[in-house]
Amino acid sequence: MKFLEIDSLEQLNTVFRWETPECILNGRVEAYSCKSAGSEKKLFRQLESRYTSNDLTPGSISPDDLNIISPFGRLNETAPRKTFFYLLATLNASFPEHDFSDVRPDQFSKQPSLDLVINSVNTTLFNLGNDYIVNKYRMWDTLDDLVRLHECDVYMYSPDIDEDPMNEDGYLWSMNYFFFNRKLKRMVFFSVKSQR
Repeated sequence: MKFLEIDSLEQLNTVFRWETPECILNGRVEAYSCKSAGSEKKLFRQLESRYTSNDLTPGSISPDDLNIISPFGRLNETAPRKTFFYLLATLNASFPEHDFSDVRPDQFSKQPSLDLVINSVNTTLFNLGNDYIVNKYRMWDTLDDLVRLHECDVYMYSPDIDEDPMNEDGYLWSMNYFFFNRKLKRMVFFSVKSQR
């Protein structure tokens, strides 16, 4: 994944830290081009090996497991595996000190509606006192300019608490969304964490 330096996102990220009487909140929005680099090719080969029936070894997953439908589709098919790969590669790029190669597909969920995601994020931000990032800085317009939001598949990452890269002292919660436009081969990662 190639990190895209975009001025409008840098501006958003400068105001994406704020405090309430109960917690400190940190957010970030990052854009990536879905172009594989050297280390990501290794991850892709691992996923190919793990989810294609040609390479099954004794003790690995059974052929029946390959037909399980993930949030991306059937993992024995190329397109769903590639989507899963892009999400993992984005996490690896966003948190280079962590390795997400063992993240399970069930830790992601495909969101049924962009409008529900926008409403959920807005409600959270507004209730925590950061409506200006949406209103003054026009966050959704900025993201729409980057990835055409209505053409995106939106995924939420819900890691196990022990595997959450944001789980530090005082950690309360986090929300992590991916806006993936296949046609543009572009991904936006949106994340907010709350801590004491």
